[in-house]
Amino acid sequence: MDFLATFFDNYGMLLAQGTWDTLLMTIVSTFFAYVIGIPLGVLCVLTSPKGLMPRRIFNMVLGWIINIGRSIPFIILLVALIPFTRFIVGTSLGVPGAIVPLVISAAPFIARMVEQSIEEVDGGLVEAAQSFGANTWQIVYKVFLREALPSLVRGFAIVFITILGYSAMAGCVGAGGLGDIAIRYGYQRYQDDVMIATVIILIVIVQIVQSACNYAARKMDKS
Repeated sequence: MDFLATFFDNYGMLLAQGTWDTLLMTIVSTFFAYVIGIPLGVLCVLTSPKGLMPRRIFNMVLGWIINIGRSIPFIILLVALIPFTRFIVGTSLGVPGAIVPLVISAAPFIARMVEQSIEEVDGGLVEAAQSFGANTWQIVYKVFLREALPSLVRGFAIVFITILGYSAMAGCVGAGGLGDIAIRYGYQRYQDDVMIATVIILIVIVQIVQSACNYAARKMDKS
């Protein structure tokens, strides 16, 4: 107990700040990644050859762009986007400097996830909506997104946890958060106790998010 008391006296505030920075990076990045990724995923479905607005060339180009975004490892994208990040937020360091590459990295992944979730929706529901005179955007909102919601909620957990892992990588280039603490104290200073503490905090966050999303998805399936 004395060890724990001493540890929290020395590193409690540091870990609390790191946890806050990590959650802030992850939550803000997830939000903006969804703002970009959901429309891209919907467009992929609508413009596919069997979609409601088939546009073969547009769909092909959009697919290439999304695939290119998914092809670049995050650590490489993080460094490559430093000039762009400075242009957008004025710095490439700290929490603001991490959000831009996190969003750009996650948005293509979300687009494909949304596309797959919508494609699982029963085509009979779309035909029924069309027979009642629903237009394309009514079908998108009231059929595609509503029926795919349980799958999207489960996918949200995957996205959030993925971005959480990326945020730890961002600590390598001065983004702050738990990743930065683990590198500076756990790796560079060989303080295993700090490293273990950061790992435990990340595990707790992942378990909470995954459990909450699973619970919400089960409730939606039953409703």
